[in-house]
Amino acid sequence: MSISLKDITEARAKLKGVVLETPLSHSQSASDLLGSEVFLKMENQQRTGSFKIRGSLNKMLSLTEEERARGVIASSAGNHAQGVAFSAKVLKTKSYVVMPETAPLVKVLATRGYGAEVIQKGRIYDEAFRHAQELEKQKGLTFIHPYNDPMIIAGQGTIGLELMESEPDLDSIIVPIGGGGLISGVATAAKAINPNVKVYGVVSEASPGMMQLFKGESLSVPAGALTIADGISVKKPSEEILKNYIKKYVDDVVAVSDNEIAEAIVFFLERAKTVVEGSGAVVLAGALKAGWDLGKKTALLLSGGNIDLNLISKVIERGLTQKGRLVRLETIVADRPGTLNHITEVIAEHEANIIEVAHDRARTGLEVSETAITFLLETKSDQHCRELVEAIQKSGVKRVLWNS
Repeated sequence: MSISLKDITEARAKLKGVVLETPLSHSQSASDLLGSEVFLKMENQQRTGSFKIRGSLNKMLSLTEEERARGVIASSAGNHAQGVAFSAKVLKTKSYVVMPETAPLVKVLATRGYGAEVIQKGRIYDEAFRHAQELEKQKGLTFIHPYNDPMIIAGQGTIGLELMESEPDLDSIIVPIGGGGLISGVATAAKAINPNVKVYGVVSEASPGMMQLFKGESLSVPAGALTIADGISVKKPSEEILKNYIKKYVDDVVAVSDNEIAEAIVFFLERAKTVVEGSGAVVLAGALKAGWDLGKKTALLLSGGNIDLNLISKVIERGLTQKGRLVRLETIVADRPGTLNHITEVIAEHEANIIEVAHDRARTGLEVSETAITFLLETKSDQHCRELVEAIQKSGVKRVLWNS
């Protein structure tokens, strides 16, 4: 199943004119954060909003006319779905895509928009995958695997070629891992060109399977775990990909939490001015957590930007809360005139900004003469929050609770 640099080079020639050669953008903010010269590979600006079109189109171009005529089917949490649907549209082929019921609406609608027939089945990717296999047999379709296919891996590997051509002296590359097709292709290309370049992988704590196998641990997947990194939520990784690529070419793998991913999404929005979905933002979260030796130059592969708008607001709030930039603070105070004004004066003195205020006089546990006042505040840091809470406590407020 292993591919070579020649396979990836051939894939690049076939994809030319449809797949974009995405920018490799230097980020001073990320460089300051990681202590290395950081370049962002902007696959979030790729057609369909992610790298997946590279592999899906390369695979579908390898099919016979008869296979294309029968139609294709895929299973996906969203990005592979769009890649297959778009590729099928380019090649004038009928496509079916099975997506989990939990797939982000933005990805479901986009997949339908590219012309695919979308079937939603199961709570997680693996259930959607099994249903797609059943439909493949029933309808006589050609299955387009999201990662465990040499043509898919070769297509994803074209990113590695672009990285090494743009910055030949890269010391390290950080890549998200779901099924492992992306990091397999990128690492194959990068290490064929420069065997000394380090390739690091990042998984979600909700789907740590490939990291566990890589480190020689027994496979233990959290039951029913959901993650904002839905694009890399693969519960049962491929032993074949582990053996043929990950073990050969990847230097280390780390797992990150949803809170760490949320912080990374907020960083990219605020400092890099770019929208990155959870499965792409893991690369920054992983670099911060693992403490790898990144060398003088490192590339972070931002694999996609297809994040649901409803999720962005939640992610921003969580990310800002983790940084101490947003705090929800509840006070229990005497229910009398002037109390609210007294607290807001303390908040103003400490230069925090009030976003929301809510009273609750009927809460269980309150005395008749008491009320609960909850504030949502913009603050500068975790230390700023603590100083503000201490000041409010000293001002005579009975009790202060906050989401520290």
